[in-house]
Amino acid sequence: MIYTVTLNPALDKTVEIPNFTLGEVNRVQNLRTDAGGKGINVSKCIATLEGKSTALAVLAGEVGKGIFAFLEQQPEIVPLTVWAAGETRTNLKIIDPAQKTNTDINERGPIICEKDLNSLLELLLNRIEPGDEVIFAGSLPSGTPASLYRDWTRICKQHGAKILLDADREALQLGVEAKPALIKPNQEELSALVGRPLLDEKDVLDAARAVASDGIERVVVSMGSKGALFFSKEKVLRASALKVPVRSTVGAGDSMVAALAYGMQENMSWEDQARLAIAFSNASVMCSGTQAPSLETVKKLSEQVNIMEVSQ
Repeated sequence: MIYTVTLNPALDKTVEIPNFTLGEVNRVQNLRTDAGGKGINVSKCIATLEGKSTALAVLAGEVGKGIFAFLEQQPEIVPLTVWAAGETRTNLKIIDPAQKTNTDINERGPIICEKDLNSLLELLLNRIEPGDEVIFAGSLPSGTPASLYRDWTRICKQHGAKILLDADREALQLGVEAKPALIKPNQEELSALVGRPLLDEKDVLDAARAVASDGIERVVVSMGSKGALFFSKEKVLRASALKVPVRSTVGAGDSMVAALAYGMQENMSWEDQARLAIAFSNASVMCSGTQAPSLETVKKLSEQVNIMEVSQ
């Protein structure tokens, strides 16, 4: 089973505003809302692949009720929730199709008490079995210690689970200390992790190798329009991004994590995991909001992905 953990979920409100201008009245052309938060986005994408997952989340208020109602309606997703005080955040995504820009305005979300966090961890530990995958993804709630992903990774590994970590800043810095099976930073996040600028592919590869030398099995570095590098101790792969119409870049990284988790569970080769991850992330940017792309689109794009082995 794949478990996704979303400690700071959100209702993603996406608006399209042609020629969005600061300091002026802007009129919305299109609007959509999606249940979001990185872990929930991963579960939605796994469902597209006809895979099952359990989505653990801390929810609050009326927004939380709406997200829970959505999850309950998804046959491939089992929601496990802890209810906290306050109100689950709403994030605003502004897409300007004329200027081809994406602007995110993200709320902080409610403060989650230690009791609620422990309750969610207990729900998880009561269910995971050796060989299960646990995905820790996204920002931490206000007031939550930055060491939480590190601490929970260690505990879940003791239960035999494989951990995939998609975080940034201090949560990533501390999280890698627990040696998750896979991390998926973008180039900027990897640069911050190793404490030096990464100017070219060699720099990125050297940084991924340095991180993996500490016991992390796989490092996947997303590089936007340049594609991605897939590092394992056995093989390093480079995959170029595809030329597709971009509607929204929000959720592209979550799609990649979902593909990697699904591929790992299905014992796919490293090449096939990379191909699926690139196809899924490119299919995702073709969609508005944080909706998951169709399986048909993912399959079509996967046939166009070029994978090359990189000499170490």
